[in-house]
Amino acid sequence: MKKFVARAALLLVVALLILVLLSWLLTATMTDGVRSLLSAEGIRFFFGSFTDMMLHPLLVWLLLLMMAYGSFRGSGLSTAFRRSDSHRPVVALRITALLLFAMAGVIVLLVALPHAVLLSATGRLWPSPFSRALVPVIAFAIVILSAVYGLLTRRFLSLADILQAMTQGIAKLAPLLLLYILGMQLYGAACFVFPYMETI
Repeated sequence: MKKFVARAALLLVVALLILVLLSWLLTATMTDGVRSLLSAEGIRFFFGSFTDMMLHPLLVWLLLLMMAYGSFRGSGLSTAFRRSDSHRPVVALRITALLLFAMAGVIVLLVALPHAVLLSATGRLWPSPFSRALVPVIAFAIVILSAVYGLLTRRFLSLADILQAMTQGIAKLAPLLLLYILGMQLYGAACFVFPYMETI
């Protein structure tokens, strides 16, 4: 994981440097529809739009999935299907499965019925409030199911244990945030250099 993140981060930084050089070369040859990152406008964009480049639903999804991952691993649900001599994990898994079916049933009722609440105004599933909330719903479901399983198997003894598992998920997968920052910076810079990319 560490080597992969380091190599990916280096690749993104190199790609950004190449983009800077390419934008300068293309504007020097007066290529139409290209802006230079080394111009006054480009430097102002690079410094002034950094926060705007980071503001994307993908960042929220990433954080939610990190918390879901932490609770999933911390609860022991990731190893729930391994053979156990104890009766407690089997019962906990059955209760968790029932809860999963109940949650899935509620979601189906919210999207499958005529004039369902989570459908778009035209009755479509995509795009709709449901499609926009799909990743948060999945992350929330994983957290709830993991918390129930962890409490039933005594892996979690309190709310503090559940919250700690969620934050450990963020800590363990934090290198992905670095890749997100570099990736969004590269994408934002590419959209500045080639304005037509924003419409793709």
